[in-house]
Amino acid sequence: MTVDLVDRRLVFVTGKGGTGKTIVASALALFAAGRGKRVLVCEVDGKGDVAGFFEAGPTGFAERELAPGVFVMTMDTEASLREYLKLQLKVPVVGRIGPVAKAFDFVATAAPGVREILTVGKLCYEVRERHYDLVVVDAPASGHVVGQLAAPQAINELVRVGLIRSQTDWMLEILSDPDQTALVAVCTPEEMPVNETLELAARVRDETTVSLAAVVVNRVLPELFSQREEAVFEELRTPAAVGVLDGGVGGDVTPVLEAARLAVTMRRSRAVHLARLREGIDPTVPLLYLPFMFTRSLGLRAARLLAQALGEELGY
Repeated sequence: MTVDLVDRRLVFVTGKGGTGKTIVASALALFAAGRGKRVLVCEVDGKGDVAGFFEAGPTGFAERELAPGVFVMTMDTEASLREYLKLQLKVPVVGRIGPVAKAFDFVATAAPGVREILTVGKLCYEVRERHYDLVVVDAPASGHVVGQLAAPQAINELVRVGLIRSQTDWMLEILSDPDQTALVAVCTPEEMPVNETLELAARVRDETTVSLAAVVVNRVLPELFSQREEAVFEELRTPAAVGVLDGGVGGDVTPVLEAARLAVTMRRSRAVHLARLREGIDPTVPLLYLPFMFTRSLGLRAARLLAQALGEELGY
């Protein structure tokens, strides 16, 4: 089955901090670019480092091409406000917009959702204007992304008529269209990330109009040993067998046998969490599995390897 993430126009990638959502967003962008798409990656989460995975310097609000077909930018609220005033309200803006920004901060504090509108509005604007085939968002962590996705809907409930209402209407049309917009949740096969992913799925369903298109399970350990091999390892761990092995190799083999046992234990415990994740997620939402990257540093090479693995999981 093919999961059509690269055929959407706007994909938000979120997940519990530390699960690898930034490299998954980078891998998705690389895979889409490899299929001929012109891709914009927008880093909204200040804790991410998209540029680092492309082995490039820091990015700003103005997008830069960091790989063939992949453009990267970092969200900046004031710059987004400047662009909004210029493009949407036709207000000429010269230099810094300090007074306007201060007024905006006051309004944003009083009316929840206004600040998030600038972020979501920028993303939806790029989709509407078709500057890119695909916009991939390194979104805030799962505990915060719901507020961002629900912002246009929240503003619509506060404002019934006028310019602001008309602006959020077209944003909602894009966000609510599952053929255009998707949310991807990234987790690892561990207790806390799985719990947070299940909670996120429920909140997205109940509080937003965005569809959860897939859950990417990152850092999945391979099945190293068969059950027969596991039985052999257990027999080798007996004192008599260990003594024979120690003599045969001229050293202590216990660490090797313990490492094999640890690998089996970790794989089994993670399988339990994966089963709970599958049971708790809507069966129509696919789980995509990415392998554990046994490397000290994650750069462009690792991102490309994950892009290849992601492509296989997507069914291409």
